[in-house]
Formats: sequence, structure tokens, C-alpha cells
Amino acid sequence: MIKYNVNKGINKPMEFKGLKAQYIGYLAAGLGLTLLAFALGYVMGLSMYLCLGLAVVLGSADLLIVFHLSATYGEHGLMKKMAQTQVPASVVIRSRKIFYNLIKRKAWS
Repeated sequence: MIKYNVNKGINKPMEFKGLKAQYIGYLAAGLGLTLLAFALGYVMGLSMYLCLGLAVVLGSADLLIVFHLSATYGEHGLMKKMAQTQVPASVVIRSRKIFYNLIKRKAWS
């Protein structure tokens, strides 16, 4: 049986064949969905060669996309990019009451 090394140093992300951190999970999930699509197509009565071709295309696309995301964003970059979309462009405060409360708190401190 072939043994694969998973490189992990102290305070370093887990890395396997160039994939870092959460991208290993994304690849596993994508390949699992590819297997599920193959099984569903085969059970529905599609041609074996059609199912096999679909699985190869989906698996290859999954590999390419996950390796591209890993190389582009690195360990935490994709999560940071998704979090950036949640930050509002501006905060609108229609009352000055909040600033008066800050002044009162500062006076008591």
C-alpha cells in the first residue's frame, strides 16, 4: 500500500500535494459529489461510457478549480475574500444620541 506524506510543521497549515488547509476538504467533497453523480447516472440507466465521461469531466474540473483557488488565495485568502463581501460600504447613523452617550461615559471614567 502506498503511503502519502502530509507535510505539517509547527504553526504551518496542513499541505498535501500542493493543496493547503481547507482546500483538501473541498477537493474531497468535490470528488465525492462526482462519485455520487456517476452512481445516479448509472442507476438511472444512462450509458456506462456517458457516465464515465461525465465523471472524468467533473473530476477534472474539480481538480483544476480547487488547485487554482489554492494557488490564488492561499491558506486563508478565500475566507477573507468571502468575508470582505459582508462588510458594509458605509454605516449610516441618523441620530447624535450615540455620541452623547460616549461623552457621558468618558466624563464618568
